[in-house]
Amino acid sequence: MSNDKPVTGPIPLYIRTIPAGVVLDLEAFTRLVVGDVLDALLSTEDTSAWDRLQELADAPAATDGRLPYEELVEQLANAASSRVPLYGKASLELAKRLTQAGGPRPVPPQIRRAS
Repeated sequence: MSNDKPVTGPIPLYIRTIPAGVVLDLEAFTRLVVGDVLDALLSTEDTSAWDRLQELADAPAATDGRLPYEELVEQLANAASSRVPLYGKASLELAKRLTQAGGPRPVPPQIRRAS
């Protein structure tokens, strides 16, 4: 079951069912986060993220750990969006759709092969 109608809001949320549950499709949110990360990397006011990226690119492939990488990940994650606002009844709509999509459904029978 796939629901092509999003839960509306500033960032639309699509709900897709899978055999074991649901998947929230947050494509618009992902684009927002990528934009935030690019803004952080290309900032002319604070070039520390760009500087760290350059340091990582120039570093030898074999290093004693991933600390510089992890520090850059943390810095970019702090610069990126992490919340999806739901206004008005959008949160109730999300709950309703998740309940419907994640609710019990029949398990398709397994095909037995002749031996």
